[in-house]
Parts: sequence; C-alpha cells; structure tokens
Amino acid sequence: MNEKTHLEDLAILGGMPAFAETLHVGRPNIGDRDVLFARINDLLDRRWFTNNGPYVQQLEQRVADLIGAKHCIAMCNATIALEIAIRALGLKGEVLIPSFTFVATAHSLQWQGITPVFCDIDPISHTIDPEQVERAITSRTSGIMGVHVWGRPCNVEALAEICGRHGLKLLFDAAHAFCCTHRGRMIGTFGDAEVFSFHATKFFNTFEGGAIVTESDEVADKARLMRNFGFAGHDNVVQLGTNGKMNEVSAAMGLTSLESLDDFIAVNHRNYQQYRKQLQNIPGVRFLNYDENEKCNYQYIVLEIDEKAIEIKRDRLLQILWDENVMARRYFHPGCHMMEPYRSDPLYTAVKLPATEKLTRQILVLPTGTSVEEAHINAVCSIVRLAIAHGRELDARLQSAEASAVMRSAQGHVAISGDA
Repeated sequence: MNEKTHLEDLAILGGMPAFAETLHVGRPNIGDRDVLFARINDLLDRRWFTNNGPYVQQLEQRVADLIGAKHCIAMCNATIALEIAIRALGLKGEVLIPSFTFVATAHSLQWQGITPVFCDIDPISHTIDPEQVERAITSRTSGIMGVHVWGRPCNVEALAEICGRHGLKLLFDAAHAFCCTHRGRMIGTFGDAEVFSFHATKFFNTFEGGAIVTESDEVADKARLMRNFGFAGHDNVVQLGTNGKMNEVSAAMGLTSLESLDDFIAVNHRNYQQYRKQLQNIPGVRFLNYDENEKCNYQYIVLEIDEKAIEIKRDRLLQILWDENVMARRYFHPGCHMMEPYRSDPLYTAVKLPATEKLTRQILVLPTGTSVEEAHINAVCSIVRLAIAHGRELDARLQSAEASAVMRSAQGHVAISGDA
C-alpha cells in the first residue's frame, strides 16, 4: 500500500483503494497455532467438550491469578456474563448506566425486566459522570453499572462512595479493560463484580466468551450455579439458571492466547505509538492518549473529530476511509438511549445527554492489532491527514457529486415513469 499525497489519489474521488484486503477494527489476534491445535486434539481425545472441563478450569485459575481476583467464572459470552452477574447481585428496579457503551450493557438489564437509567459521561474520560449518577438515584435504584471505556477506568472511588452511602450494588462492565490497571491495581478487582469480554474482536479472545470476576464468595457461588441451569450436582437443581457455560475449545483458545498476551500488548503499544506520532498534533483532531504509568492493553486507537475545525464531517471522513478499505468505526453511535427499544419508549423521550450525544458525533476508531503493521498505519494516517488538510474543498466536491447523483436518479425515475 502507498501513502496518499494528492486528493485525486483518494478512492472516493476515483483513485485506487489504499488496501486490497480490508483493514478491520478488532480483527482477531491468534497465538501459537500448533499449541492451539495440540490442545484441541487433546480435548477431542478426551471427549470432554463442555460442562466445566479441565481447560475451562485452568483458564479460570490463570485469569484469576493474572488479575489478582479471588474468583473467575468463565462464560459463553460477556452478555450472558452480565446477565448472570446482575442476577447474582440481586439487582432489580432501576440500574444507572452510561449511554456511551455497547448496547449489550443496556440490553442485559432490559432483557431481565430491569430499567436501565442512562446517565451522561465525563467528556474527557468518556466514562460515566458520578455527579450525573448522584442526581439520577431514586427509591427504585438498586445499583450502578460503570463501563471502563477504551480500557480507561471509571472514577471507581467516586462510584463506590456513592454506592456505599446509598446502599447500592456496584458492577463494572470491563469488556475493554482486560489487563488494565487503575492506580496500580488490576481492573477486575473493583466493585461487587466485574465482567470481561473475550469476544473475537477483543485483543485477548476465546473465539467467543467472557467472565465474571469477583472477590465475593457468595456472588461466585451464585454465578456458578446460574451458568449451569441451577444444578448443584448431577440431578439436584437448587435455583433458577440458564446455560452460560464456556466450552473447552474456547477455553483452549483462551489458554493459548494467554501465552501470547505480552506479545499482543506489545504490538498494540507499538501501533499506538506510531499512530500518535502521525496524528497527535493535527488541528481539530484529539488523539486519545493512555496513561503510560498504568498497565494498558492499548486495544483502541481513538480520535475525536471537531467537524467545525477540520471543515469536513466525521461521517464523510469515515466514508473516505471505507472507500480505501479501512473499516474505521464510530463507537458508540448514536448512544444507547437513541437505539431501540429505548428511543421509542416514552420513559426515555425526555432523556437529554449532551456530552454523550456530542461524543458519538465525534469518535472515530482506527484499526490496530497483530494484523496491522507500521506501513498500514502510515497509509491510514496519510488518508486522514490528506482529507483533513483539504477538508473544505473535499467536502464541497463530495457534496456536489452527491447532489448530481440525486439529480440523475430523479431524472431516471421521471423517464421510467414517462415510458410507463
């Protein structure tokens, strides 16, 4: 791939796409294939594919040791893990959450008849604003679910203080934050419980999976029962449950991924540094930095786009990248409160979250991971710099092209109607 230096080089204006193969945000990392296949052959020989097999047990122990948590309960995915954590904590009524998050955070509550109450975020940290949380507490509030966005932690101390004062449970959606720390302490050890995602798009994956981590024996015991239909023994069902079990193949992938964890993080950090070098000081673009004094997985390359400053819309910049086969993303557009079923629910029609709504119009997330090399980054950044440097001209040309296309379409429709 070549770096682009002239407007006519852009694919959206007729040039060749920068990438023949699509570059994705969150393309899966893969560890040592030979080791993975050896584990898969082993489990095939043992014919123990699920139901708390030895690989699941090993993965739980190694994750718990890595995090420094007392308990890790592996799950088939993080959404089920959230749902089970919610039930294990006894949440009901209303739970306060940010709207700036993946929709599964809200759905995991709504699915169980619990009302998600959307709170605004701190515009700098992108995480739930404790002051907004304090104002949203009612007699029906049973807990707070914070989200560690981009692997950067919530204000856990402020949220814990609020929960302690009001007698609320504190759960964290830590989907982005595996192997990250807050003030030197591993995320996964805060609140009443935290939930990790091990989905294929995460830097550490088990193909599909997740986990609850907690210091509470009671929460862990309930979660283990709930993920296996409520069975306590072979034929003794002691409570309501579901099927949240992780299978052995996923656990084998997880164990193999753990063995390459340092390599995955090192590549992400290298890519982060290269992106920062190329994009740090562009007017109208805020490059999201990570605290180098904390452990971080550097899983996300995040830009905040000031449309007025660069004179081109964020979504047009997104389309320019897509035409180059760079599948950038606009997390978490448009915000959960603007998605169904929430936006059509009268309960949410008056909800106004200005910081969230502004941020969802600004965020642009770029590809990273072990499938992304320095040359890829240089080419991506050349597209971003070129588009921004000529924002006004490029925007005008694209608007003109779109208007012409609409006119041609309308004329064609008239001609077809006339023939009829």
